[in-house]
Amino acid sequence: MLLSKIPLATLLQGILLGYILVSLVYTTGFIIASPAVSAVFALVGVEISGSESLAFPKVAPRVDLIAHAHQVFSSSHPSWGADTYSSLRDLASSSDWLYWNLPALGPLSGSLDDAHAGTLPVQEGTLLSKAFAQALHPTEFIPFYYKATGPVDTSDVTITTLVTSNRYKVLKQLVEQYKGPISVTIYIPLPPPTASASETSQFIIAVQDLDALYASSPHFAAYVDVHLALSPLSSAPHATSGSTEGGRQFNVWRNAARLFARSEFVMMLDVDFAVCTDWRSVVRGAVARSGLPHTTVGSELPEPTPLPGKREEVRQVVQKVREGAAALVVPAFEYTKQGDGADHTRFPKDKESLRRLATGPHPKLDMFHASWAPGHNSTDYTRYLSTPSNSQSLYKVITYQSAYEPYVIMSKRVPWCDERFTGYGGNKAACLFEIYLSGVDFYVMADHFLIHQSHKYEEEARREERKYNRKLYADFKEEACLRYLYRFHSAGQLRTSVAANAVQECKKVKSVEKLASELLGESL
Repeated sequence: MLLSKIPLATLLQGILLGYILVSLVYTTGFIIASPAVSAVFALVGVEISGSESLAFPKVAPRVDLIAHAHQVFSSSHPSWGADTYSSLRDLASSSDWLYWNLPALGPLSGSLDDAHAGTLPVQEGTLLSKAFAQALHPTEFIPFYYKATGPVDTSDVTITTLVTSNRYKVLKQLVEQYKGPISVTIYIPLPPPTASASETSQFIIAVQDLDALYASSPHFAAYVDVHLALSPLSSAPHATSGSTEGGRQFNVWRNAARLFARSEFVMMLDVDFAVCTDWRSVVRGAVARSGLPHTTVGSELPEPTPLPGKREEVRQVVQKVREGAAALVVPAFEYTKQGDGADHTRFPKDKESLRRLATGPHPKLDMFHASWAPGHNSTDYTRYLSTPSNSQSLYKVITYQSAYEPYVIMSKRVPWCDERFTGYGGNKAACLFEIYLSGVDFYVMADHFLIHQSHKYEEEARREERKYNRKLYADFKEEACLRYLYRFHSAGQLRTSVAANAVQECKKVKSVEKLASELLGESL
C-alpha cells in the first residue's frame, strides 16, 4: 500500500540513485581499497599474491610441472638447492602486478594509492598470455631470468636469438664475439607429470647448465638478457636423446626475445652464426650523426667511431629503419665443406678476405643454404661480391621472393612473427614476408657479412616439420595478403609507396587477386 502512494517517477529516481551508490562503492573498492589494503599488508609484512588479491577472483591453481620435477629429482639429487628451485617456480607462476600508466588528465588520475598513482594494475601472467596468445602450445615465460648489468643505449642494436639446451656452447661464442646487447629466449622442455626420475633430471640439468654457462664469462653479465620458455612438450619421436629439435616454436621464441629487447634496433639472428664484421658501429654511427634522440641506461657507452664513405646515404636508410620502413640485410655465407666451418676463429674478418674465399674456380665459401636458392639469393651475391671493399655502401633488394629469409637489422616495432609456425621450414620466411608486406624495404650492407658455424642437422625430424609448415605457409601468404591489402585500402594508401610491396607480392598469389577485387571493390 505504501509503494502505491509513491509516484512512479520518484520510485524510478530512487532505484537509479541506489544503483549509482552501489556502483560507486564497488568502484571505490576495486580502484582504491584493493591497492590500499595490499599496500598496508605489505607494510606489516603480510604478502597477498595476485591471484588472491581483492581485485581479482581466486582461480584454481595450474598443474605445477616444475614442482613435480623437483619432487622426483631431489630425492636422488639432494644437492640441487631448494632455494634455486623455489625461485624458478615462483618466477614461472608469477602473479606479480605490472602497473599501466594512465593519462595525466584521465578520469582515474590520482584515484589510486600513492605507490602507484596514475597507474592501473595488470597481472604479469595475464599480459604474457595475451602477448603469446597465438602460440600452439602452452608456454610459461620467465622474462629476464638473467638481466644484464651493463649500460643499454636505446639506439644500439640488440641481437635477438633463441637457443635450445643443447646449443649453449655456440651461444657463448656469439656472446664473446659480439660484446653487445643480446636478448635470448632459451627453451627448456618441461617433463610431464608422469615422468621418471631419469627423464626429469634432464630438465634440472638444463637449468643447472644454464646457470653455469652464465657464470662462465663476464660478457654474459655485461650484455645478455636471458628469458626462459618452459613448455610441457617432449621431443619429436625421431629426435635423438636429449635433443629439443621436436615441437619447436621458433616464432614464439623470436617474438619473446624481441619483446624484451631493451634497444630500439634488433638483429634477428640464428645463434650458430659468427659475427665477422662490425655492422653494429655502422648503425650507431649513423644514429649519432643524425642528431636523433637516444638515451642510455646505466654508465655511458663510448661514442661510435665516425665512418668514412657514403655517410648521408647510410644515415637516411638508418632513419628509415628507425621509422619501421626499412631493414638492413647482413649477407650470410657458409663453407662448402662442413669441416672447414667448424672453427669460427679461422673465419675471415673483412670483405677482401671473404672475397678471396668466395670466388675463383674452387670457392671455399658460398651463399648460405645454396641448395635452396630462394632462401637467400634475393641478396644478389654477385653484386655483393663485385662491390669494392670499404665502400660503406648499401643497395636495395630489387628481386624479392616470398621464401627470402635473410638476417636483418630492423626496428623493434615492425610486425611480429606469426606464431602458428612450429619446427623447421617457413617460420622465418613467414616472419620476413609479413614485414615486407607491411612496407619495409630491404637494403644490403655491402661491406658486412655473417658466416654459419657448421653442425649436423636432424633431417628426419625436419622432414616431418616441413610437411606441416609447407601447407601452413601457403595459407598464411593468402591470409597476410588480404589483411594488408584491406588495411592499406581502408587507410587510403593502396596506391601509395607504402603499399607497393604488398601489391607487387600479392599479385603473385593466384587466389588473392580475385578475392582482393571482391573485398576491396577495385583491382590490384
